[in-house]
Amino acid sequence: MPWSSNATFLVTVTLGPDRRAAIYKPHRGERPLWDFPDGLYRREVAAYEVSEALGWGIVPETVLRQDAPLGPGSLQRFVEADFDQHYFTLMDEEAWHDELRRIAVFDLLINNADRKSGHCLLAEGRIWGIDHGLCFHVQPKLRTVIWDFGGTRLPRALREQVGAIAQQLPSSLAELLNPSETAALMHRAETVAGLDRFPDPDPDMRPYPWPLV
Repeated sequence: MPWSSNATFLVTVTLGPDRRAAIYKPHRGERPLWDFPDGLYRREVAAYEVSEALGWGIVPETVLRQDAPLGPGSLQRFVEADFDQHYFTLMDEEAWHDELRRIAVFDLLINNADRKSGHCLLAEGRIWGIDHGLCFHVQPKLRTVIWDFGGTRLPRALREQVGAIAQQLPSSLAELLNPSETAALMHRAETVAGLDRFPDPDPDMRPYPWPLV
């Protein structure tokens, strides 16, 4: 895939006669980062597991594969999106605001350090979130373009669903994140569940990713 910072491949997966496109991110293709632990591909899978546990279905189906052509990595269903649409265009239509609010809460929960506008895809009549390798850090790292809801009411239903995660994290996270990361996730879940309103960007932090799209 062009313009990816790490090795990212559009591949075909097969099961008997069934063939479909997927995104493969191998571990060996990751560039080391000074501020994130090794193994970003596991975070891609962890984001999917959290999304499913919430019942939100934000992340396309994503699995861990040990026996892929370039070694261990994440494999995510490729969604045929309208790539002219992204967060900044979708935000212009109020009909999408509830879904975008849900993604904003999701990013608070998983501590997403890289929510670019182009990581919100319009496909299959809904909005998907992709590229979650830079998530789940134990330190505050939230960098996102979704600040338009800052100061507005955080819907109670979303807070309650996040609160349920705080009581019981998906057991699959044990092989995807280290204990300090799962503990931090549980703490963030408790914090987000207690929020009355969406936060505004912290002027003392770097709240936006780069590039924005």
